[in-house]
Amino acid sequence: MARSELDRGPSHPSQLTGFSRVLGVLAPAEWWRLGSMLAVIVALHLVGWITLVALVEPAQLALGGKAFGIGIGLTAYMLGMRHAFDADHIAAIDNTTRKLMNDGQRPLAAGFFFSLGHSTVVFALAVLLATGVKTIVGPVRQDSSSLHHYTGLIGTGVSGVFLYLIAVLNVIVLAGILRVFARLRRGEFNEAELEQQLDSRGLINRFLGRFTKAITKSWHMYPVGLLFGLGFDTATEIALLVLASTSAAAGLPWYAILCLPVLFTAGMCLLDTIDGSFMNFAYGWAFSNPVRKIYYNITITALSVAVALLIGSVELLGLVADEFGWRGPFWRWIAGLDLNVVGFAVVAMFVVTWAVALLVWRLGRIEEKWAPAVERAASSAT
Repeated sequence: MARSELDRGPSHPSQLTGFSRVLGVLAPAEWWRLGSMLAVIVALHLVGWITLVALVEPAQLALGGKAFGIGIGLTAYMLGMRHAFDADHIAAIDNTTRKLMNDGQRPLAAGFFFSLGHSTVVFALAVLLATGVKTIVGPVRQDSSSLHHYTGLIGTGVSGVFLYLIAVLNVIVLAGILRVFARLRRGEFNEAELEQQLDSRGLINRFLGRFTKAITKSWHMYPVGLLFGLGFDTATEIALLVLASTSAAAGLPWYAILCLPVLFTAGMCLLDTIDGSFMNFAYGWAFSNPVRKIYYNITITALSVAVALLIGSVELLGLVADEFGWRGPFWRWIAGLDLNVVGFAVVAMFVVTWAVALLVWRLGRIEEKWAPAVERAASSAT
């Protein structure tokens, strides 16, 4: 459209206003970051699917007597999407988003970088396979191998401890919010004090200062995702696709092997990014108003603590049971829990909690009820 056409003014002001509102949701720099993430995700999809359709499928490659083509690629893609709903992904991304927003940031890319870090393990294994490092074929295919044991130990341990630390941090934040709310009802707090109280984490910094300082940007989730990926649960799924035959992928070209982790990464990165962005906008609504901030955070922080403690406990208890060989009804129940199913339940819990919170907010007229208390507190402070 020419510049002169814009200068004449819009023929439909309401449309332009709506478009301007959409643009105003994010700052220009945030739109650029969102666009960059989208470009990477689109590139992963294009590279994976074009390689599969244009190079692999026409070559009519075989793996274990079966065709190596679009079906296997689609399986790898769906494995990535499924793993994005794993409970450890949901809890780590959502709780870290909360932490960074409490720091005054807008971490749109937390899920994106976590997913990239997690996928690095998968891709590194595939590169080793594609470049002919056959020494890892046996350990990857054998569940009882030392590779499985130690990577599972490290990955699960890091995941469980991380979720526990995030839960402790959120418990302290929740206690601070409840104190703020109690004082706000008495008209004793202004907005500046409210912000200071919500941002205050003195106790956690005494014990976990280095840890909390280490995660100050969205991209810091990349090494966290990398450590989570050392659990090797998804890496072995992709590797076993390549190693489905006894020939251990012998004769397959390198691009055929590498398109699988690319498709896996594309599927997982897409949904992890959507999860992180959704929670970012949800928290953004809450953080724009003192009453909203208190109301929303009391609800969602309590849920986040419960989810992090639940998942962290399942992971660490399962790890302890495996290492010490503990048996019994309780330990069998722990071992039988499917984190994939728990992950879908966690997503549903967050969506339902958000929906119920909005419903109670509107029907209970929470903002109208407590906004005068905020105004009185602000006027008394001036």
